[in-house]
Amino acid sequence: MSHNNSSRPLGVGIVGCGNICNAYFHNSQPYPDLIKIVSCADIDLERAKAKATEHKLAKGYSVKELLEDPEVDIVLNLTIPAAHATINDEALKAGKHVYCEKPLGLVYKEALKTMEEARKRNLKVGCAPDTVLGGGIQTCRKLIDDGAIGKPIAATANMLSHSPDLWHPNPDFFFQPGAGPLFDMGPYYLTSLVTMLGPVKSVTATAATAFKQREVGSGPLKGQKIEVRTPTHLCGLLEFVQGTMATMTMSFDVWGHHQPMLEIYGTESSLQCPDPNNFNGEVQLYNKEKWEWVKTPLTHNDKTGRGLGVADLADAIRNDRAPRASGELGLHIVEIMESFLTASASGRKVEIESRPPQPEPLAPGLPLGKLA
Repeated sequence: MSHNNSSRPLGVGIVGCGNICNAYFHNSQPYPDLIKIVSCADIDLERAKAKATEHKLAKGYSVKELLEDPEVDIVLNLTIPAAHATINDEALKAGKHVYCEKPLGLVYKEALKTMEEARKRNLKVGCAPDTVLGGGIQTCRKLIDDGAIGKPIAATANMLSHSPDLWHPNPDFFFQPGAGPLFDMGPYYLTSLVTMLGPVKSVTATAATAFKQREVGSGPLKGQKIEVRTPTHLCGLLEFVQGTMATMTMSFDVWGHHQPMLEIYGTESSLQCPDPNNFNGEVQLYNKEKWEWVKTPLTHNDKTGRGLGVADLADAIRNDRAPRASGELGLHIVEIMESFLTASASGRKVEIESRPPQPEPLAPGLPLGKLA
C-alpha cells in the first residue's frame, strides 16, 4: 500500500452510511491533495449502494469488501458506538489506518486494544471530535499559549439539557451504557480541555439518575417508554498534569440554567470559549482594567467542519507525525469518562494511566484546505 506516496491523495473508505456521513463527504472537498473518499460500506448493503450513487462513487460495499479494497488507505468509522472497537480492529488487521467517530471505544480496555493493535502494525489512528481543530478552540489554545490569561488555575465545563428524548425520533440509545450525557457529549468538552490544557491526572465524580424511565416526545414512537440504564447527571472534578483543576457537569436532567459552557480561569484573566460541539463561535477575554468581557477576533479559520481531522490524519501519515485529533487522545478521553463512573461508584479519586502529549496547535491564519 502506498501510505506515504505524496503524488496522490489517500483513499478514504467510509463504514457506516448514516446521517453524519454527508458532513464528511462535504467537508473532505477542501483537501483534494490529502484525501479522496473512494468507497462506502454499511451493514445494510442497499443503504451503502444508495449513498455511493448519491456521491458518485463506483459502488457501495459490504464492510468485508471495503476492507479488502486496495484503494482504501484510511477507514473512516462512522458506525454506532457499540461497533466502533470491532470495526477499528478489523480495519487495522486489514492494514488500514483508522479515523473513528467518538468515542474510540465504550470502555478503556477495548480502546487500549485498538491502540496496541495500531502500534504493532505501525498504523495511525485518528479519533473525533475534530471540532477542537476549528477556529474557536484553536484561538483559545493560542491565547492560553501566548499567556493572555496568565497561568491557567481552573476551568469549568457544563452541558446541561433536558433532551434528547424530547426531540429525537428514536432516543433509546442515549440512555444506555456507553451513551448518556457523558459519553454522548463529554468528548467535545474533554477533548477541548485536553487540547488547551494538556492531559488529565485524576478524576473525582458523583453520578445520579433523576428519572428511571423517559418518554419519547416526538415522531412515530411518541409516548413510548425508555428504560434509563446509565447515569444522566454527572459532576466531576478533573486534576490536570500541569496543575489546573476543572469542574465538569454533564446532564440530561436540567430544564434551564445560567452555567457557562466552557471557561478557563487564569492568574491574569478569564477566557470564555465557544460551544465545543462547533468549529467556530465567539471567544471572549475578560479585561480586568475595564472589568468586562471583550470579544476577541478568531486567529484561526472558522469555515472548517467535520472531516478536518481525517485530512489532518492523512497529512500525519504522509509526514510521519502524530495526528492532532489522535487515537491516543481518544483513548485518554475514554479513560477519563470511564473514571467518572468508577469514581462515582467507589467514592474514590481515580488516577488516570494514559498520558497523551498535548496535541500540536494549528498555525494561525491558514486558509481553508491548508494544514501547514
